[in-house]
Amino acid sequence: MTEDTRPRVVIVDDHRMWRSGVRAELGDTVDIVGEAGDVDEACVVIEAREPDVVLLDVHMPGGGGREVLTRVLPNRPDIKFLALSVSDAAEDVIAVIRAGARGYVTKSISGTELTAAIRRVSDGDAVFSPRLAGFVLDAFSSTDVPAIDPELDRLSPREREVMRLIARGYAYKEVAKELFISVKTVETHVSAVLRKLQLSNRHELSRWAADRRLV
Repeated sequence: MTEDTRPRVVIVDDHRMWRSGVRAELGDTVDIVGEAGDVDEACVVIEAREPDVVLLDVHMPGGGGREVLTRVLPNRPDIKFLALSVSDAAEDVIAVIRAGARGYVTKSISGTELTAAIRRVSDGDAVFSPRLAGFVLDAFSSTDVPAIDPELDRLSPREREVMRLIARGYAYKEVAKELFISVKTVETHVSAVLRKLQLSNRHELSRWAADRRLV
């Protein structure tokens, strides 16, 4: 793709404010042709608009980014998918790459960096945030890929996001701001996580997450 050709992009994320923020950051560097907030809506919009690149959130209602890839790619193999997520957990990265995404970057990326990543993916390159590339190399160079953790599998996608941020030392207010939810909702998710994992407090949660290389 030449420098004067703007990639056609669809933004898929369940937070409307985040989608608006991405639009503002990208400005006129790309041609945003659609957006969606859940899996079903994403599949309809992507197939209708046929973008060059889909910016795809990993955790969403209806099955998440992996479900979108599973539904769309068989019919639209030329469309490129770039995962854009708050999660930098190895299992999330590996799951969407195996499902067909061409790259994975975290939401700490700048607008300029995101534009460059979109162009590279549109041109057929694979793009990863620096620390995430190692996860992919390790996963695809090893025949002994770890099985799904049954304890982690008890948590909903949103509970996993909250769990990882809390385990990294985020305060409840910081988690709420990062995920665009209320502090009370964060408290509810933390309580559910501790109950499901049979842990007593956030310090035990941090150790649990560290043992599984989730933070």
